[in-house]
Amino acid sequence: MKNMYSLSETISTAFALICTKLFYRGARLIRRPFYCRGKSRLQFAQGLTTGYNCRFDLLGEVNDKTSKKLILGKNCKIGDHVHIVASEKVIIGDNCLMASKIFISDTNHGDYSNVGIDSGPDIPPDNRPLYTNPVSIGNNVWIGENVCILLGVNIGDGCIIGANSVVNRDIPSNCIVAGAPARVIKKWDDSLNAWKAVKKV
Repeated sequence: MKNMYSLSETISTAFALICTKLFYRGARLIRRPFYCRGKSRLQFAQGLTTGYNCRFDLLGEVNDKTSKKLILGKNCKIGDHVHIVASEKVIIGDNCLMASKIFISDTNHGDYSNVGIDSGPDIPPDNRPLYTNPVSIGNNVWIGENVCILLGVNIGDGCIIGANSVVNRDIPSNCIVAGAPARVIKKWDDSLNAWKAVKKV
């Protein structure tokens, strides 16, 4: 299928391409607008492409300006309006494809697994301490529209994350997951050379 760009989109893409070559060498195309808070903490390999209005918040300690918080592998393609928060570490492997409106974060305002006095409902959310837990996404992962990936999650190679899923636990390699919270619905079967449905427990 051939892409047909309007004149204004062609001009916008040309401008983004020039900015990419100047400010993000090695990337394929960083479309504008693009917001990266803590650019020195971003590490990416050849072929990175982003859509419009992507936002990377690479936070962490103020005096820790050199450690890489977001690490993107080769040929990552990121859709429009993708928001990634990396206060400790978010690692995304090679050849990953992301649709639009995805949220990935290694950070949470408060700890709700074992609520303590610092995370109670009487404390304004913005005043609760930040808790972090690294996120890791393997190679060849396809993440659908509106997916949310939460802190501490590890996603294996070759996975497909269905649209609108909320991933709050680890996903083994070569699985298709969907739902909120996401659960495995299919696994790749090497002997059949096909995706095989997983029975509900």
